[in-house]
Amino acid sequence: MRFYKSIGSRYLVILAHLGALITVTFWATSFLSTKVLMERGGFTPVEMYVYRFAVAYFLLLCLTFRHIKSCSWKDEFTLFLSGICAGSLYFITENYALRLTTAGNVSLLASISPLFTTFLMALVFKQKIQTGVLIGSGVAIAGVACIILSNGGGLEFRPEGDLLALAAALCWAIYTIAVRRVIPLYTSLFITRKLFFYGVVTALPLLLVQNEPYHIHLLFDLRQPEYLVNFLFLVLMCSICSYLIWNETMKKLGSVTANNYLYLQPPITMVAGYFFLGEKIFMLGYIGCALVIAGLIISDKWKGSIWFRKK
Repeated sequence: MRFYKSIGSRYLVILAHLGALITVTFWATSFLSTKVLMERGGFTPVEMYVYRFAVAYFLLLCLTFRHIKSCSWKDEFTLFLSGICAGSLYFITENYALRLTTAGNVSLLASISPLFTTFLMALVFKQKIQTGVLIGSGVAIAGVACIILSNGGGLEFRPEGDLLALAAALCWAIYTIAVRRVIPLYTSLFITRKLFFYGVVTALPLLLVQNEPYHIHLLFDLRQPEYLVNFLFLVLMCSICSYLIWNETMKKLGSVTANNYLYLQPPITMVAGYFFLGEKIFMLGYIGCALVIAGLIISDKWKGSIWFRKK
């Protein structure tokens, strides 16, 4: 019986790794759909966020309408904090960072989120940090920098925007830590729905006061179906499916291991851009991909000495 349980557990771990890879692939390719909607359709960043997650919320509400409230105000606050950190606050700080610094800086600094998660896990839950995780993260971040440079993204020191990009990375890490407490208590459907609700509610005032005209009518223009197709991809695959799978992945693999997969977003975006947008891949990009993969392997396989432990 123990043998069969062991085999079943291994399959679940493999499925969790596969789920993390699928989720990161969706998030990485979401940039292509967002690019179509923002550059061709004129959608603002706030519009993109609110429309996308509001529709995702109502779809999830249809599946979980019998369970509206959490079991306690403490859990509700945790879900509120998770919602704004993984939703409105994360996207808003990242979008404003893009106005104040280069896209390359934002991409590189946002990729530090797994490293923030590692340190926060050590401080909050008194977990060990292994040298392999730190070295692997450093190698992966170097790979991300190579990919950014290969795409022509500049890396410059612009403190205001850079600090906002770091704040976005920290927001995601805080979400990872906060949601960890409620994952064992509620279903992924319920948690994901709550995250979308609080994210949309806190971002809605920004949508209402924006000076630019709204572009929601383009989603119903049958003469230009590309807008609706890309929007539905963002809602169904990059929002609903991805967040559901991601919460299950964190439950099985742990927050640190799951978040290390985020380093794969730049390489996957680069490959997707090559196939769907015809963007070229240069040698520095291949080197970056190799470094990211090497960093993930080091983080997972190197079980060396402990670098830090909170007592």
